[in-house]
Amino acid sequence: MAGEDLKQKIREGESITSAGVAITATPSDLEAIVAGGPVDLFRVDCQHGPYSEIHLVELCQAAKALDVPVGIRMKHNRLAFLIGVILDLGPLLIQVPQVEDEETVDEALNAFYYSPVGRRGWGGTAQTRYGLEGHEDQDAYVEYWNTHGVLMIQLESVNAITNARHLAKPGVDAIAFGPNDLKLDLKRYPDHPFKTPEECIAHVEEQLKGSDVRVGLS
Repeated sequence: MAGEDLKQKIREGESITSAGVAITATPSDLEAIVAGGPVDLFRVDCQHGPYSEIHLVELCQAAKALDVPVGIRMKHNRLAFLIGVILDLGPLLIQVPQVEDEETVDEALNAFYYSPVGRRGWGGTAQTRYGLEGHEDQDAYVEYWNTHGVLMIQLESVNAITNARHLAKPGVDAIAFGPNDLKLDLKRYPDHPFKTPEECIAHVEEQLKGSDVRVGLS
């Protein structure tokens, strides 16, 4: 499956080609995107767009037929406890927006990974869960998911930028940024040494240099 190398490619800093799609995208819509060139990931933004579990299942099944995984930015960081439920519907990648504190990261990690790494519940069929076909044995799938699923967090505030080192915990694969929200939040701190989103991002890059966490994946 095309997504089997995505986690490793992200962590090694390789180029990732993603295509933003609506959760209501049809198989024909996805086929047209793939026809335009190789795609590593279909991205769905449900934070600022509609979310429907039925449409997510249908999208993931259509993407599966094209051998392209789906990544979803979820509605809100306070819903991190629902990550396992969302994953049971087919995505390979979850992006948690507006992460501010370690408690949110801990909750996301627990909901994303199976034991012994996390506490994700067992469920979902081979028609929905990503990669279950060929890994039907529970131990085999737990090992598969825990080494292939991709967890991203998004930093969108000065507080998050300042605490990035503590938020980038083992199990977090990548960090994304919200430049527009960073720009808004910086207005609350006129005397802060960081004046622009670019300076904030550069600070995180420096703090996490040499770590396993990919910084700047969008």
